[in-house]
Amino acid sequence: MGLSRRHLLTAAGLSLSAAACGSNGAPAGSPTATTPGPASPTPTATGLDEAALRRKVASLLVVGFRGQSVSPDDWIVKAIREQHIGGVILFDTDQLTGQPRNITSPDQVTKLVTTLREAAPGPLIVSIDQEGGRISRLNPGNGFPASQSQAQVGAINQAAHTTAWAQGMVRSLTSVGVTMNYAPVVDLATNPNNPAIAKLGRSFSADPDVVVANATEEIKVHRASKIKTSIKHFPGFGSATGNTDFDVVDVTGTWKRSDLVPFQRLIAAGTADSVLVAHLLNRQLDPDKPMSLSRKAVNDLLRGDLGWTGPVVSDDMQAKGITAKYGTDEAFTLAVQAGVDLLVYANQQVYNPRIVTEILDVAVNRVKRGDLTMAQIDAAVARVDTLRP
Repeated sequence: MGLSRRHLLTAAGLSLSAAACGSNGAPAGSPTATTPGPASPTPTATGLDEAALRRKVASLLVVGFRGQSVSPDDWIVKAIREQHIGGVILFDTDQLTGQPRNITSPDQVTKLVTTLREAAPGPLIVSIDQEGGRISRLNPGNGFPASQSQAQVGAINQAAHTTAWAQGMVRSLTSVGVTMNYAPVVDLATNPNNPAIAKLGRSFSADPDVVVANATEEIKVHRASKIKTSIKHFPGFGSATGNTDFDVVDVTGTWKRSDLVPFQRLIAAGTADSVLVAHLLNRQLDPDKPMSLSRKAVNDLLRGDLGWTGPVVSDDMQAKGITAKYGTDEAFTLAVQAGVDLLVYANQQVYNPRIVTEILDVAVNRVKRGDLTMAQIDAAVARVDTLRP
């Protein structure tokens, strides 16, 4: 998912069809559009059931938090238990403090995830960025096996090797209870000096055949262990010269239609579980808005031209590539209008324990104003249902 969730970028110098269950097959008690939640107050005079709306929108949020352990009174536990957020995202290091965040040992993080899942009234998405190499939240520094980067795997480009590599990562993920991995990166390494992709070894190759072949093997291994994946960073981050975590990044002059090829082929093959959209500016596709907030990019290109019908995931909604121009309210509204379903608030660029309440207040306000509709919210919930464990 988003580079704002990658503290390693700071030290060195950005996550859907097949799924375990659809919106009509979610386990009882999950916060979905089709499964009744707890009894709610009578709808308002306008006919809007605010409590139901808040539950639905909360189920679309993945939130980051601090702590290697949690108690019943912690805000993240209350957000899970009382507000029914859709999921959490785990990090090894806090980007603002440089201190350990959620992961210090296998036993510790396993207990943390167990506590979080026990607090949830329904299935909880437990997500992470585990790409391999330097972008690995579960790493030797906190007691997990080392893994090669995608660039190293792509250079070997042998199915058996890729499978074994992915199996090693997935063993770490399943051992602690992770249910969703914002990987693989399917950007083409067209700019070898890209500080966010190529320089960090995050791309399999500049060759789309190599990218698709290795991404396919990696996703197969995740699916075999019932871990959802997210191909990223749509519509292609490989030509960039900056990092959306810290800057507004414009690829208008470097992006090519060929950057879409890995996404197009994986979607056509039914291989993708979700598609993560970047905060890039690309005026070839939208003259005004970043890709993550662009209806032209998400609805028209990804869903229309590429035929994607599954969930779309945001990169970190608190990244500089968004917050430099858009406030929390406007960014949320534009993302949902564009067709983004699962919204990630990593709490890494800023730390805001009230982010869930603030977003739910925005959602109620924007539905009342007519900027968002219940049909949009319900469609997003149905798509996100396919990512729930």
